[in-house]
Amino acid sequence: MLLDTKKNYIVSGIERSGTSLLMQILSNGGIPVSLDDKRKADENNPKGYFELEGGKIINKLMDKTFPFEQYKGSFIKITAYGLKFLPIGEHTIIYIERDIEEILDSMKKMAQISDENREETRDIFLKLNTMIKKEIDNRSDIKVLYINYNKILLNPPEEIKKITAFLEITEINLQEMINTVDKTLYRQRNIKNA
Repeated sequence: MLLDTKKNYIVSGIERSGTSLLMQILSNGGIPVSLDDKRKADENNPKGYFELEGGKIINKLMDKTFPFEQYKGSFIKITAYGLKFLPIGEHTIIYIERDIEEILDSMKKMAQISDENREETRDIFLKLNTMIKKEIDNRSDIKVLYINYNKILLNPPEEIKKITAFLEITEINLQEMINTVDKTLYRQRNIKNA
């Protein structure tokens, strides 16, 4: 399954929003993804992080040394803040969003400490999400699909078909993509999303 080798493909979203799941879904469908093993799977991401440089590529994006040419035609994972530093080029982005309370609960579990400033943290992440979406929406060199983590968990076939339609891919292992969604890993569930 080949993507356009003239374009950069990116999975993004704020931390703990489901970017690793999205990369797994793409990979299991036969869509090229790029990752390394610098960050090992753990209890927070039992199936792996599916990222490059241990998730620390933002510094390379900021100083313009990240080798985008090397990854054309393959999805890479860049967290939302990193999108501020995307160079001009042809970028196709799948941006995943998740209930903010679930994100904060997941961060709390991962850090194993209680956030004494949860309200402030919530506001920071909501503002970051809004700012990044506005920036990428206003760039003519970016094509973006917004997808929702909670909806993927609740109705995998419908949401995954949105992804394949967006990528204009027909030769794909759709069932394997759907089977990737493991609802037993949906642990920081907000009661309203139950």
